[in-house]
Amino acid sequence: MKTVGIIPARFASTRFPGKPLAEIGGKTVVQRVYEQASRARRLDQVIVATDDERIFQHVESFGGQVMMTRPEHQSGTDRCAEVAWRIDEADAIINIQGDEPFIAPEQIDLVAEPLARRQGVQISTLARRISLEEELHNPNIVKVVFNRQQMALYFSRSTIPYLRGVPTEQWLSAGVFYKHIGLYGFRREVLMDVTRMEQSRYEQLESLEQLRWLEAGINIFVNITETETIGIDTPEDLERARAWL
Repeated sequence: MKTVGIIPARFASTRFPGKPLAEIGGKTVVQRVYEQASRARRLDQVIVATDDERIFQHVESFGGQVMMTRPEHQSGTDRCAEVAWRIDEADAIINIQGDEPFIAPEQIDLVAEPLARRQGVQISTLARRISLEEELHNPNIVKVVFNRQQMALYFSRSTIPYLRGVPTEQWLSAGVFYKHIGLYGFRREVLMDVTRMEQSRYEQLESLEQLRWLEAGINIFVNITETETIGIDTPEDLERARAWL
């Protein structure tokens, strides 16, 4: 099985324009993501997918593989699909967030592994158990529930499951909750299919594209990680990452 990691990198971010080229400790965000992804054991190839000539030239300058994509894509998934169309020999595609410069290679392997070992898995992703109260009720933190076979049942910005009869301040100690980590693995043909689908009702309500896939009957395997991720969404996040490094 050939597994390709694709890193969507867009220059014109609303909250942080030029984010992929921002530096942390002498290396750009996109270079750090690329180097971490290249250390994953289950990836046969890593490619940056961009719509910007500055990012394209920068990735080439540090020896990375990069492809230019159309500027009108609405999501990183769509950008990955354009690159995947050009790689006929790929069996699986891992969509690696371009704004997580310290992503653990082991997390990428956790997403790739179910696609290689479990024939019925169409999409795979990650979740981490929530341990902080502020994460539990934060609508920017997406939660996921899954069945005994670790197949996703639902993703939500709300706190799920709802603990009936339990005071909210006791939920964290009374229940088990999982935070979704937005790293996805697709069988190539499934990636092609999901990008052709119209937005679904639940996706529109929660603004979560994975709900489109669930609503279409596609299974999503949820692997568990204990490693926290550090995403760069704003200039403030960049400063925190620099301090952490």
